[in-house]
Amino acid sequence: MSNYNQDPYHGDQNPYRQPQAQQHPGMFGQTSMPYNPYAAANAEQVERLGFIRRTYLHLGAAVLAFALLEWLLLAVFREQVVGLIRNVNPMMFLIIFFGFIGVGWVARYWASSSTSKAVQYAGLSLYVVAEAIFFLPLLAYATMVPQFEGIVPAAGIITGIVFVGLTVAVFVSRIDFSFLRMFLIVGSLAAFAFIIASFFFGGSGLLGPFFACAMIVLACGYILYDTSNVMHHYRTDQHVAAALALFASVAILFWYVIRLLMALRR
Repeated sequence: MSNYNQDPYHGDQNPYRQPQAQQHPGMFGQTSMPYNPYAAANAEQVERLGFIRRTYLHLGAAVLAFALLEWLLLAVFREQVVGLIRNVNPMMFLIIFFGFIGVGWVARYWASSSTSKAVQYAGLSLYVVAEAIFFLPLLAYATMVPQFEGIVPAAGIITGIVFVGLTVAVFVSRIDFSFLRMFLIVGSLAAFAFIIASFFFGGSGLLGPFFACAMIVLACGYILYDTSNVMHHYRTDQHVAAALALFASVAILFWYVIRLLMALRR
């Protein structure tokens, strides 16, 4: 099966930095992220803690909305979607894949709006709905096949544990993981090329357990990067955009944990 192997191209998740003349040294002593006096890291403690609390409350709301929407879609359309997976031309899923990427960029652009809170929330809502639709074939297949019984809740628990562990690691260590940005971009481009190639040359054979493991590592890198941005680089009024970035990273991790568990059951 090659029609539910794709994941959204994550891209750069923090387009909101404001370059300043003064810069601070990165982890290895080189100049890295521009110093931003408006970032949460430079705000008063009460304001900074309020921003972090709002970010994770919005992330929790996004995850809950995704779960409820997915439950509703599966309850209504699961059998039809499984039938669609077995009969639709794989090229149609490639078109859906590119469409999802486009929707993702629109959602991030809206979430970064500095003029309208309504547009920001529209961006986050659009992304949650798009993710729910994109996940539907994978979750429908995983919940319909007896061989994969229990995989989805197990993947949810694993994803939650990994996310909490990485989040605690960033907040305790206070390391600025912005140095990962270029590695993540290159890794995402390589993954994107590999996924596209799978449609034309190898189907799901190219996207087996080793690819799933590599994508889990990439998703963990994005969680470190996005969490670090919450601590160091987002402004205190960008909690919606920060929540969207974290939600996107968690979604990729969840997707490939499911893929890995399914591959191990075969």
